[in-house]
Amino acid sequence: MSKPLIGILDVGKTHTKFIVVDADSGRIAAQHERASRSIAGPVIRALDVVGIEQWLRETLSAFPDKAAIEALVPVAHGAAAVLLDSGEQVLFAPDYEDDAFELVAETYRAQRDPFPETFSPFLPLGLNLGRQFFFLESRHATQFKRVESCLLYPQYWAWRLCGEKASEVTSLGCHTDLWRPREAKPSKLADRRGWSRLLPALRAASETLGRVSAELVRATGLDPGCRVQCGIHDSNASYLSHRIGRPAAEPFSVVSSGTWIIVMAHGSPLSRLRESEDMLANVDALGDAVPTARFMGGREYEAILGPSDKPLVPTHTGLASVLRRRAFALPPEHAASERSEFAGRLIRTEDLKGEERAALATAYLALRTDRRLSDLGATGDIVVDGPLSANRLYLELLANLRPESPIRLNNARSGVARAALVLAGVRARAADYVHLALSDSLPEFLAYKSEWADLAYPHA
Repeated sequence: MSKPLIGILDVGKTHTKFIVVDADSGRIAAQHERASRSIAGPVIRALDVVGIEQWLRETLSAFPDKAAIEALVPVAHGAAAVLLDSGEQVLFAPDYEDDAFELVAETYRAQRDPFPETFSPFLPLGLNLGRQFFFLESRHATQFKRVESCLLYPQYWAWRLCGEKASEVTSLGCHTDLWRPREAKPSKLADRRGWSRLLPALRAASETLGRVSAELVRATGLDPGCRVQCGIHDSNASYLSHRIGRPAAEPFSVVSSGTWIIVMAHGSPLSRLRESEDMLANVDALGDAVPTARFMGGREYEAILGPSDKPLVPTHTGLASVLRRRAFALPPEHAASERSEFAGRLIRTEDLKGEERAALATAYLALRTDRRLSDLGATGDIVVDGPLSANRLYLELLANLRPESPIRLNNARSGVARAALVLAGVRARAADYVHLALSDSLPEFLAYKSEWADLAYPHA
């Protein structure tokens, strides 16, 4: 008899993954991946929901142990929703990086609720879900009037898997302008404009919405008894996996890495949040507000690195060259969007090669992560999750920048898998952490940090 398995559909902004986890051991048994992309639409750039679904069905059909999958857990990035008409056809699936959302920026700004109510900062493009709705409502009113329901992105995938609609608080509270974390209610803006009525009933991320649809069973060969969970926002999945099992009063931070580097600081006060500095409150799966700061580190890393025909591993030798040359990557003035070039400033980087550029990009991520942790007043353990947990130089630099905080990484590299097990009803296990032991203190990097900070934040 096959071991019970849990399937995770993890729809990120850059990559979409289907991950299969052994429910008994918690180990990843298989992983399939494709690039996420957006497509041109008649009204707005759109998320490729059709392409992702076709790929998922093909992946499920080809998976040899699909009959052993007991539950499917949707996980997806924030600032995304799919709007359906009365016939349950997709009207809009906007990509938040469409420049068209800037056309209504200032008009929309006047409509928003105050930051201390929603803890959603005013963000560029469509990173506030409310701005996406406002753009569609004001610029494409006829089509928008046909909207009957709004499914946040993880719950859109849950609906496609089982046919049941729901809303869930981690996506609803993710810089949408649509939620009041302290009151656990839709925002005044959402109520005033009638958007809150488009949202299905709120369900917990761990709730089973139903069994996989009969049509999906026929198309893929999944077991008809396979459950579909409500699902969760991706950075919140990472955070939840490390929140489980800790005393409620114990402060700690999670650095969730991917396209975005999201720093969530449990135990920090909401009073630390500054709207102008891309800080916000996420809402976790328990409904609690979590002080958060972020930057688009994954994409910026690739942009600093530049094109390469082979993987580049950052090394101490490369870092020594960066420090000696006093080469710097400085953050952009505004949040980055999809682009191949670095939106910040590069200083004395023209002659850097391979390993040196990887070291420069790694140093940049470490310095910006440290800054974000300080902005939040973070204390206690720092858990690094996702791809950055495999970047040894990044971990060493961050540990040297924050000697008072133990740096831990998850052996599984991603907390999403562990969170999905919990959401699927598998008993929570203690996270398998590695504590980073340092061999030296890299004192020259601390001097480099001081110069970097003077250049990056001259008016601080």
